[in-house]
Amino acid sequence: MSVSATLPSLLPAPQALNATDGRYLRQAIALADRARARGNRPFGALIVDAQGVVLAEASNANGESGDCTAHAELSAIRLASPQHSRQALASATLYSSAEPCVMCAGAIFWSAIGRVIYGIDAERLRVFRGERLDQKDAELSCRDVFGRSSHAIECIGPALIDEARASHQGAWKA
Repeated sequence: MSVSATLPSLLPAPQALNATDGRYLRQAIALADRARARGNRPFGALIVDAQGVVLAEASNANGESGDCTAHAELSAIRLASPQHSRQALASATLYSSAEPCVMCAGAIFWSAIGRVIYGIDAERLRVFRGERLDQKDAELSCRDVFGRSSHAIECIGPALIDEARASHQGAWKA
């Protein structure tokens, strides 16, 4: 049996979301589409407190800023953390259109955000990234980072995979 024939069974299973989580994750996906429309890679994120108030939202801005750290999750954390205590962020949820990379997972840890929900997972996203070195990521799941945390970080995803995947169709260099 070929490797490609076994690949689908190795992919993370989609996770079900309630209506509220689905609504916010769709907002993150819309932010990814906004990033793409502005010439950036298609990623979006928002942080929502326990009462449903959006604390911050951001789109990837690598292309327009030239800043390789201008990922959506990190940018949302940079907006929220000066305005909200770590205690408040601990009860917040970060919604991301895609599985957070290692850098963003580290920022989530340092911010004390207690819950993460994401769309497309890193394994499925790698299909779009291809083999170009400038598009490769560190092949480490955000769950690996969260699993080493000194505080609990609930992680739900992948979810709404087809919707999250649509942002990446044709957006990456071949």
